[in-house]
Amino acid sequence: MLAINNMPDHLHCLVGLNPSQSISDLMNVVKGDSAEWINKENLVSHKFQWQKGYGAFSHSKSQVNTVVQYIHNQQEHHRKVVFIEEYKKILTDFGIEYDERYIFTLPAE
Repeated sequence: MLAINNMPDHLHCLVGLNPSQSISDLMNVVKGDSAEWINKENLVSHKFQWQKGYGAFSHSKSQVNTVVQYIHNQQEHHRKVVFIEEYKKILTDFGIEYDERYIFTLPAE
């Protein structure tokens, strides 16, 4: 783990992966274990669950400090930019096609 920070509606984490490691396996463990812990510790008044998907983006080693600063400054950053609009911009910047219906959904309360 190189950096982590959360907002009410999303979480950013920067990790270093060995090329033999699977991002989907990592996310399965992170989301599963954290949801189990949050519910076991009764940290929220309802059953906690993550949304179904996630976004994963790679960066070069030369960009690590920039990405770490971006993650650490989330609270300030999102005073100016709404998360969903920023996420769509990131997808566009990375050349990733997406369907609006699946871009970001909140779990049922």
